[in-house]
Amino acid sequence: MVGALGFHGGGGLVPLTLFPDNCGGNRRISCGDGKCSSNSNSNRSYLHCGSLFSLYSTSERRRVAQRRRGFSSLQRSFCRVMASERVENADSATNCDVAEGLNANFPPKPVSVRIPVGDRHILVETGHIGRQASGSVTVTDGDTIVYSSACLSDTPSEPGDFFPLAVHYQERLSAGGRTSGGFFKREGKAKDHEVLICRLIDRPLRPTMPKGFYHETQILSWVFSYDGIHSPDCLAITAAGIAVALSEIPNTKTIAGVRIGLIGDRYIVNPTTNEMEESELDLLLAGTDSAILMIEGYCNFLPEEKLLQAVKVGQAAVRKICNEVKGLVKKCGKQKLFESIKLPPAELYRHVEEISGDELVNILQIKNKIPRSKALSALEDRVLTILTEEGYVSKAEYSKTSELLLEIEDEDDDEEDEVVDGEVDEGDVHITPMSRKRTPLFFSEVDVKLVFKDITHKYLRKRIVEGGRRSDGRNPQEIRPINSQCGLLPRAHGSVLFTRGETQSLGVVTLGGKQMAQRIDNLVDTDDTKRFYLQYSFPPSSVGEVRRLGAPNRREIGHGMLAERALEPILPSENDFPYTIRVESTITESNGSSSMASVCGGCLALLDAGVPLKCNVAGIAMGLVLDTQEFGGDGIPLILSDITGSEDASGDMDFKVAGNEHGITAFQMDIKVEGITIPVMEQALLQAKKGRKHILSEMAKSTPPPSMKLSKYAPLILVMKVKPEKVHAIIGSGGKKVKSIIEETGVDGIDAQDNGIIKITAKDLSSLEKAKAIIAGLTMVLTVGDIYRNCEVKTILPYGAFVEITPGREGLCHISELASGWLSNPEEVVNVGDRFDVKLIEINEKGQLRLSRRALLPDDSSEESSTTSPQSTNLRKPLEGNKTTTDQSNNSKTKKDSDFVNTKIPDKPVNKLLQPYVNKDRQRKNSGNKSMNGTQK
Repeated sequence: MVGALGFHGGGGLVPLTLFPDNCGGNRRISCGDGKCSSNSNSNRSYLHCGSLFSLYSTSERRRVAQRRRGFSSLQRSFCRVMASERVENADSATNCDVAEGLNANFPPKPVSVRIPVGDRHILVETGHIGRQASGSVTVTDGDTIVYSSACLSDTPSEPGDFFPLAVHYQERLSAGGRTSGGFFKREGKAKDHEVLICRLIDRPLRPTMPKGFYHETQILSWVFSYDGIHSPDCLAITAAGIAVALSEIPNTKTIAGVRIGLIGDRYIVNPTTNEMEESELDLLLAGTDSAILMIEGYCNFLPEEKLLQAVKVGQAAVRKICNEVKGLVKKCGKQKLFESIKLPPAELYRHVEEISGDELVNILQIKNKIPRSKALSALEDRVLTILTEEGYVSKAEYSKTSELLLEIEDEDDDEEDEVVDGEVDEGDVHITPMSRKRTPLFFSEVDVKLVFKDITHKYLRKRIVEGGRRSDGRNPQEIRPINSQCGLLPRAHGSVLFTRGETQSLGVVTLGGKQMAQRIDNLVDTDDTKRFYLQYSFPPSSVGEVRRLGAPNRREIGHGMLAERALEPILPSENDFPYTIRVESTITESNGSSSMASVCGGCLALLDAGVPLKCNVAGIAMGLVLDTQEFGGDGIPLILSDITGSEDASGDMDFKVAGNEHGITAFQMDIKVEGITIPVMEQALLQAKKGRKHILSEMAKSTPPPSMKLSKYAPLILVMKVKPEKVHAIIGSGGKKVKSIIEETGVDGIDAQDNGIIKITAKDLSSLEKAKAIIAGLTMVLTVGDIYRNCEVKTILPYGAFVEITPGREGLCHISELASGWLSNPEEVVNVGDRFDVKLIEINEKGQLRLSRRALLPDDSSEESSTTSPQSTNLRKPLEGNKTTTDQSNNSKTKKDSDFVNTKIPDKPVNKLLQPYVNKDRQRKNSGNKSMNGTQK
């Protein structure tokens, strides 16, 4: 057998064997199941399996059959089989090449390369999993394995100004030896954490995609194994970049990503999860071997100099990975589909500029967004009408045609002057020259729209570089006017309306207990909760549009997380402020940098809610015009502060930086060109620092200012400290006890932690006092011999009565301990609701209490002598006198119910841990004393 292939027969994949007959003119093709065979003569051979060849995927088969670009003779031969279900006869040399190519190319052999990253290596392997994808790769770090594939559609989609790239990332819980907790026991829609990583993969890949390539492209990434040590997100960026580089997608640069941590003065590439717990910086960087495409990260007021050094370390690590991947791509990569790139006609740019150039200059000087947008839309419609419906002749062609027509008309006039009467025969028609009709040019609507957008961006950039003025009249470093109003919503715990130019954010803060915390359940953070979270929403009305509302999209999730991480370092610790904090940022008006407006508005809303922040922070978005020489500049990149929406769309960078005048707390950079350099980033960071100082000073002028105190509508939280072994007494079996306390007192929630910290959340002071008294009673240390006054009977059973000695704490007063004499039924002396004094006579190993009323009754000898007669107990002994009965012995100390109920609680939450009530003056009885029933204690 020379080679084995496969056909999809009726029952699945059927092995096919190709037998050359001594490399002669005939050959025989046979199916391995023995059901069909074919003998080929000198003319042709027929395949009886009736299905297509399955060596390649459907998309690859079509492209191979159409282009036949650089494949082996085997692949070209079987592409003809797919197209016509026949094999043309070839000479012996060709048949030998077919068999040899079969052995050489199928199945493909896995290729792997080990790449040094930081203090260890990552393993990159292709050709082992996902061989039918256009490009696929697995990246391994430790025991963490990430798989990524890249595929593209066979036919291009409709042209547009947005590359049709879809990125999906999923963390399989099986990678960590777990399964989903849901009903279906499988992963569902993407979690917020996964959506954020999808954005991290998408943002560096998109700028490398060429204009005019419209084949829909999909990147799929899965975490197949996770060891809990090596993070999968930075590996997913690298895996996706390598998969695209190996595929037919015509990008020219390989993308890689790394994480950088900072411990002390040491920068760590791809730190472990344990190292990240000590790190001052969490930086994710992606780029090529020569430039940076994306950075995103969070830090604790890190100076700009240290951040730049971290970027340099990350860029060096990315460069090493990209250089190693080049060899892998050269060996295994597929030929790029550069011939599929379709750009608008070059002359169309000239025509659009001739029609709209002068008017564009005037429109771009309109300062307000809505009037400017409407004027641009009207101009675009007019350009579309001319170029797609009426047709257009350029000014140069029109002038040439006019000159030619004038010459023709002059020549005709001269000839008419020389005509002599009578020389024209009767009946002849004298034809005078007419103007030649111009041939209009027509273009497609999509091409015109794309070109109009490019021309608009060009003119906007030109105005900024040449005139030094932006659309709203500002200079490159000027910040838009800022206004903020705190306390806008009277019933919210904290609120602010922050306005910067034409961008406006309504920030609202809500405070609550542990039950309001956000639960996190993903592969990395298992069953964790967040006490602070920010949720960002961008309704279509903020930009004057009509659009369907739905779940938060990827942009909203990403912007919310960026603002959340920017504010997190300034929050107080949970011990100092035991609240769960929720911030909502609703964008009510948008013209650029709404995420940074959420940072500023969120900070002021937190102050208005009375949250004791460590300091104030602000955010600013920086823009860039990279190639200024194109527009008459000096070639130095132009950095723009506080960019608007049009400057974001027309510029080359969107660099968001949040922090205060001393350092940075969060940052995010998106690039629309193929990367920027460290000097450009340094200039942007320094200019952003100046902008933040100005914004912070304007935030301090808020009118009205933040209240800086808790709202009267905010819940109260009391923190208590009990012995850890007493926590189970508060929770009870299956949580029954804590639920009963919540129902009885009306508090919002009780959070009992294993370390003995108890947090009670309530809307009013009275319910908080009740819950505190019950918990204090449940957790107080009891001593045998203690006496409890005025205790209420809760339940009566045939064998005794259950008496509540403290709120929530009950004990059994046996029927034999209710009276001095013999009783047949407890109700002979007590009823539910009666009150009397009891003495604690026993605590068993389960913590159950045994009480005695009899031990506190007066010693009546006549009553003792009558206990032998059952009839002597028929008369109920009145209980009124028992309410004031005192113990004659000085060895015990009494407790009053008011010791627990009347405890003073301040009007605002208590941050200091409160010790439960314990009577230190209590004296223990001598262990040799006996109780009234004769039991040794």
